[in-house]
Amino acid sequence: MADNQAQSVDVLIVGAGISGIGAAWHLQHRAPGQSYAIIEARAQIGGTWDLFRYPGIRSDSDMYTFGYNFRPWVDGKVFADGPSIRRYVTDTAREAGIDWHIRFDTRVISASWDSGTARWTVAMEGPEGRQALTARFLMICSGYYRYEQGHMPEFEGLADFAGEIIHPQKWPEGHDYAGKRVVIIGSGATAVTLVPAMAEKAAHVTMLQRSPSYIAARPSRDAVADALRKVLPGRLAYTLSRVKNIALSMFFFQLSRVWPDFVKRGVIKAIRAELGEDFDVERHFSPRYNPWDQRFCLAPDGDFFAALKGGKASIVTDHIERFEKGGIRLKSGELIEADLIVPATGLEMQVGGGMDISVDGESVVPANKITYRGMMLSGVPNAALAFGYTNASWTLKIDLTAERVCRLLNHMERQGHDYCVPVPPTDIELAPLLDFSSGYVQRALPHLPRQGTKAPWRTYQNYVQDMLTIRYGRLEDGHLRFRKAKGTASAAEPVARAAE
Repeated sequence: MADNQAQSVDVLIVGAGISGIGAAWHLQHRAPGQSYAIIEARAQIGGTWDLFRYPGIRSDSDMYTFGYNFRPWVDGKVFADGPSIRRYVTDTAREAGIDWHIRFDTRVISASWDSGTARWTVAMEGPEGRQALTARFLMICSGYYRYEQGHMPEFEGLADFAGEIIHPQKWPEGHDYAGKRVVIIGSGATAVTLVPAMAEKAAHVTMLQRSPSYIAARPSRDAVADALRKVLPGRLAYTLSRVKNIALSMFFFQLSRVWPDFVKRGVIKAIRAELGEDFDVERHFSPRYNPWDQRFCLAPDGDFFAALKGGKASIVTDHIERFEKGGIRLKSGELIEADLIVPATGLEMQVGGGMDISVDGESVVPANKITYRGMMLSGVPNAALAFGYTNASWTLKIDLTAERVCRLLNHMERQGHDYCVPVPPTDIELAPLLDFSSGYVQRALPHLPRQGTKAPWRTYQNYVQDMLTIRYGRLEDGHLRFRKAKGTASAAEPVARAAE
């Protein structure tokens, strides 16, 4: 494990989840001359898919686009469960020899850039105490939410409840809820996943929502992909299935943007067909926002609707007045009795895994930065953030980001550059980073970087446009400045000041 002991590498990857392992694979294949190490705070590979252990945990994106473009997903399930995804990522790392480059149980505390040496100095805390490592390039693949805790609103009377309260992000593996009355607070993807999974063992499951979300039933298997695998080589079948699903998701997103009322009527009609005319679909499944103003919730084979229809689960749309000893009192006066309450109330977003980042002695405040091509921050040299799509599979953007980083590394090596730094124009027009109405996004916006309104500072949510630009667009575009560590006055100028 020579790489595990190295104190200096060309590229340091933070995080050994689906983003970090994907980045490492691209480095090995597209920039093979670059040494690298991966720092992972947890004890094993997986990231999100190692952290979350709540019942029914699964992908809310189809695996033909959520899987890596370089390693076909062959399990067959369109929406894979968490353990299957964790195995997929782990197997990818093992087969490529990436696991030998990982330092486990090690948390990055800070990363400091010095323009004089063109190096990052990264402080870490691990089994052997505090250590430091230097790197030419930093890839932050630690995701976008706080691992330590999820979002928990301040509910009145919380301490009065006599039963258990377990946040999905802190779910104890193997927890027994058989025969219990369960209330799940929330209407997002986590709640829609929990309801049918817990309804199998619980006495009854109630999903309590303040407002509805869009939920659509989707087959758990892709008939086209299954048919293609029977007549075509595996990789070709996977590629065609992937292209088909990317095209369909882009079409549906654009359709939702152009004709939102048409899409909304179609979704509600499909739900009514699942639940019957007697169910109050308008009350419980008609959101106040337009389709794709927030992510769609997917129910494989309609399992969520089946739980409601079978009587094992129910849905209540109301506001919480307070928690009481026996359950939750609603604004309407109704008491929902519960033995176990699961607040599926969302996550807390953060940038850079919570590490302290500084450039030439100046602290980096993400809210004061602008994203460049959705992968770098203004004034922050030789560093890329892995940040996926909000309207499509996360991994689609991660693959493109890793490819672009490899192009940058190879270009700098050929041209003799030591580092690159995005520098925005002085008259740039700014906009929020994410155009999404989800609560976790709205809570985080004041702390997130912003984006511009024009390329390359605008973060497009369009895979084809990004693919053409990131793969084939000019690297020296006038916005990304390339410099040497020593030799000229302009090269010695501190990055933070030059990027103001």
